[in-house]
Amino acid sequence: MAKLYFHYSTMNAGKSTLLLQAAHNYHERGMQTYLLTARLDNRAGAARIASRIGIGKDADTFEDGDDLFAKIAARLESGPCACVFIDEAQFLTPDQVWQLACAVDDLRVPVMCYGLRVDFQGNLFPGSARLLALADEMREARTICFCGKKATMVVRQDDKGRVLTAGEQVHIGGNESYVSLCRKHWRAAVGDTVPDPAAALRSAGTSDQSG
Repeated sequence: MAKLYFHYSTMNAGKSTLLLQAAHNYHERGMQTYLLTARLDNRAGAARIASRIGIGKDADTFEDGDDLFAKIAARLESGPCACVFIDEAQFLTPDQVWQLACAVDDLRVPVMCYGLRVDFQGNLFPGSARLLALADEMREARTICFCGKKATMVVRQDDKGRVLTAGEQVHIGGNESYVSLCRKHWRAAVGDTVPDPAAALRSAGTSDQSG
């Protein structure tokens, strides 16, 4: 049965590598796939999905306003397609995620989306939020913070390495502009004060006594 999948992570967890490997597995078995990536992300070149380890593949593109149900239907009319792969899925609009869900249900083709979960301010991307709501299966691709813990957040840095806490949610640049961190070290990086556990306990005790 066809399903909508969301593979999510923070930056530099190898999402594009995972996508390209999965697509290769289909091709090894003689099955055709349909690859899509965000038009606005041209770091690897126009209409191309590429990984940091040097592998890549040409792809179709999507942008705001595109009807992805119609795109997938047109691709299916041109010949067999065993699976649809979406890179940079955080750039999908909520409506486009719904179109993908409808393609899974009505066109009976699996759709596998790969993208970021949250932005540099710790907020969900609209497309990712919709995928978390609608996906049949969700899988986390993991990377680590410098401390060795799982990285779940990302900070944006300027060209001097200073952490930025304001700006547009979508900023296309090199991966060197971002650093993946665990939540604790992300909080420290953006200037959020780490509470003193002992002080918190003392405060809680005082509140209980006053009640």
